Amino acid sequence: MSPGTAMRRAPAPAGDDQEALDAYSQVVTAVARALLPSVASLVVTRSSPPGPRGAGSGSGVVITPDGFILTSAHVVEGARSVLAAFSDGSSLDVEVVGADRLSDLAVCRARGSGLQAAPLGDAEALQVGQLVVAIGSPMGLGGTVTAGVVSALGRSLPTRAGSATRLVENVIQTDAALNPGNSGGALANSQGEVVGVNTAVAGVGLGLAVPIDSTTRRIVAALMRDRRFARAYLGIAGGRLPLPPRLVDRVGRRAGVGVSEVMDASPAASAGLRQRDVILSVDGVAVETAAHLQRLMTGDAVGRRLCLEVLRGDEVALVEVEPAELVD
Repeated sequence: MSPGTAMRRAPAPAGDDQEALDAYSQVVTAVARALLPSVASLVVTRSSPPGPRGAGSGSGVVITPDGFILTSAHVVEGARSVLAAFSDGSSLDVEVVGADRLSDLAVCRARGSGLQAAPLGDAEALQVGQLVVAIGSPMGLGGTVTAGVVSALGRSLPTRAGSATRLVENVIQTDAALNPGNSGGALANSQGEVVGVNTAVAGVGLGLAVPIDSTTRRIVAALMRDRRFARAYLGIAGGRLPLPPRLVDRVGRRAGVGVSEVMDASPAASAGLRQRDVILSVDGVAVETAAHLQRLMTGDAVGRRLCLEVLRGDEVALVEVEPAELVD
């Protein structure tokens, strides 16, 4: 994947027009000029009714000059055909290359060349209160720009694919106005870098965006290359469990992932994991929450023996487990 890394500087308004803009307006208008050519309105035709979460026509962001477009998985779910309409009035047929419903991300490819790619930023550098600009096609109104701030960081967004469920971590919350159709569009910082993919409207003044970070980049690269993103599966349910003070010093951990359920015929069951076990580490990497454990269950863990450090009662045991691939 080779999206740009620096903001394209659009010509600044001259003379009186520039003087009429305050500093805030100058930033927002500069981001809009830079990114509007890269954000498309996606017109989706389906052979069946739209899926859950208001799946329907939405937005997408060009991330490579040769036509790769990043959007939300629910926007293109069940698509028979997709048309990308750009702010200059042009339109291109689009193929859905791959989608990952558990991150709500999808990659499409436009049948064209010479497209203007948006630079991708790093959501991990965002701060609460920071200015962000949303660009998309709410209610089918292409090229719509709204602005606001990062309202909160580290939110979680539940997603589902078949029987599999997952929390998308580190979701960005913003008060930039979002409406149906903004999904798949760009959430950008003041440098004109795309730091999030707008994904949900949770209420008035409450929008959510999947962050552009190291995890997202791996998912997008896999979708571009392999048309899918593989995940490993242990087959447990559980969450963060603080350890009793008497054990903290002895095991060198303050908390672990408490196992509340072990699925039948799962890799965890085959390995001998038990209800009320507490997972402390995976191959030496400490885990305290289900999110920590989930981040380690990437495709390269499938079929590879992992050593789990497990607290069982007052004793620490080592359990070897071989994750399987998570399927819908």
